[in-house]
Formats: sequence, structure tokens, C-alpha cells
Amino acid sequence: MKIVYNSFGGRYSDNPRAIYELLLSRDEGHNHVWLADPVHLHGFPAGAQTVPFGSEACIDALETADMVVSNTHIELEWTKAPGAEYLQTWHGTPLKHIHFDVFQAPPGRLDYLTRDVRRWDHLISPNTASTGPLRQAFGFTGDVAETGYPRNDVLVSAQRDELRTRVRQQFGIGDDKKVVLYTPTWRDDLRDENGEQDFKLHLDLDEFSRRLGPDHVLLMRLHYMVSGRLGDIDRPGVFDVSFHPNVSDLYLAADVMITDYSSTMFDFAVTGKPLLFFTYDLAHYRDTLRGFYFDFHLTAPGPLLHTSSEVFDALADLETVREQHQEAYARFQQTFAHLEDGGAAARVADRYFSGPANEMRAHTGSSGSVR
Repeated sequence: MKIVYNSFGGRYSDNPRAIYELLLSRDEGHNHVWLADPVHLHGFPAGAQTVPFGSEACIDALETADMVVSNTHIELEWTKAPGAEYLQTWHGTPLKHIHFDVFQAPPGRLDYLTRDVRRWDHLISPNTASTGPLRQAFGFTGDVAETGYPRNDVLVSAQRDELRTRVRQQFGIGDDKKVVLYTPTWRDDLRDENGEQDFKLHLDLDEFSRRLGPDHVLLMRLHYMVSGRLGDIDRPGVFDVSFHPNVSDLYLAADVMITDYSSTMFDFAVTGKPLLFFTYDLAHYRDTLRGFYFDFHLTAPGPLLHTSSEVFDALADLETVREQHQEAYARFQQTFAHLEDGGAAARVADRYFSGPANEMRAHTGSSGSVR
């Protein structure tokens, strides 16, 4: 079977990466091809077969695939081959409204993205709570499999402590340091003078250094849509890790996460580590800009904080945060992490890439696909 992978427009990351690595370990003879953005080519392992994202070779790969695996819309002009299938993994449990459910979108944007949605044959859901919102948001009536997220398997694996040490060593972070991972999402209404999606940092980095000192390290991971927009952060103990290939590595390296409305909260909750929410624009984001699928105040597994000072107060007293939000955190895990047992990639592989139907596809090509 020829399998073509896309993650965030050409990165080696996320659910497609976890599925690919599991399939490689099974050595079932599939032909694997990755769409790769040259900017992110450094993140691909030696030996991975890649084609430049958006190139003629990229379009040819998509149009000759037996199975396309992507974690987001593939924003390219291409035609799925007859009999080929498209597995959409998506890239997060939805808190904020997506696709058809958003309050506003640039003219023509949803129509364009929906063209890709109509190519999808299969969609995986990270948990039971997400299945309904994902179907509704995309108007998707096809096959949905509740498997958990393959990218989160590593968070409960036997190798997680080894990976934590390795990632911290990459950044020169000692075992004695408290690592804070900050993962803000993007804002639909924040654009530059050219109309491009932009980002504005609200967390006070000077106060971070002054309040928490050299014992703390801050890793800043922006949403992939604005990952190049952080600007100069030349401060000791502060790293821009927006281009680090795999965010799961950063979850393992971190001791605590600060986020806002990003779906990273659901993945990080698998680790059981504290979560803080820097929600300086909560009312605007919830009521005017984007909207939520559930009541965040009632569900959040950590404190909702509105100023940098409140965030740093919480960081300085994480034990109190743990105690005050222990029950909410447990409920959050039961609702959104109930399938994160380390076997998600295997469930996806067993369902879509193994068995008689897939053996037939591998021998006959796209036209031999069994649905």
C-alpha cells in the first residue's frame, strides 16, 4: 500500500508521525511518502521518503496514494484517485469552535477548506466527548473511530522518562530546573499589515525571570499557524520551541503547562502534571471571537488566570494548585483522556492498515480498495 502523510503542511509530527512509526515497526511492506516543508525538513529522520510540500512531486504523491493520512486540511489542489482513501486524524480535542461552527471566517475560506473535508473517508476521534462536535463541525457523516490519539501513546510509554531526559539535555536543562511549557493558541482577529495571521505575546517575560529566577525555564510553543511570529526573546532561560518537531517531547520535558484555549491541554492532561490557564481575553474569545463546545469554567482542570502576575503566583505554589483542582483534573482525564492508554496507534493501524482488505489494496492498487 502506498501511504502519503501530511502533518501541519509539511512537518514530521503529530498523529501521522505516530502512525507511521508504528507501521514501520510492523514492517508490513507499505510504501511511505511524507509531504515535507523545506523549513521543517530537519525534523525528518534519515531514510524517510519525502517530497516538497506543494511541488509537482507532492501532487503526484497525493494523486497516486492508496491511503492519505493527514492531521489537518491539505490546502492544495489535488484529486483523490478512484478507490483511494483518506484518513483524517485531526489535531486536537475541540474546546473552541472549528470549521462550520466558527462565528466568522474570511470570505471563501470555509468553502475552500470544505473541499478537502469532502475527500475524507475516515476520521479518528480522541475521545467519546469529541465525536459529536467533530461530526457537527465538519458536517462529516463517514466513518469515525474513537481510538485516542496516536501522538499521545509516548506519554504513557515505558520510554517516557528516557525521552524526558534526552529532550531536556537538548536544551541544556538540568534535572534541578522547573520547566514551564507555554502553548498559546492563535487569535482569528489578530493580523499584520499584510493581512497575515499574527501573534502578540501577553505573558511578561521580564516578570517571569524576575519572579521565578534561574530555577525556572520557559519553553514557548506557538500554534503552527503563527509559529514564526514570536519575534526576539533573547532572555536567559527562555526558549522558542515552536519549530521543535514533536510537541509530545516537550510535554515530557515540562513540569507544568501554561495554555489558554489550546487543545494541547487535553494531551498534557494525560501526563497528570499541573495545568494553568492564562485567559486574559476569555470573555471576548468565548463570546465574540470563537465560542466553546463546553463550559470552560466548570471543566477546566486548573485555575483561570487573567494577568501575568497571577500566572507567576500559581507557578510559585503548584502544590496548592494541585490540591485545589485535584477533583476537576480527575474528571477532565476521565472525560477527555479515557482512551489514552498507549495503544491508539495500534488501534488505528489494525483498523485501517492491516487485515484482508488492506492486503488486497496493497496487491491491486487504489482501484482494489475494499470499503
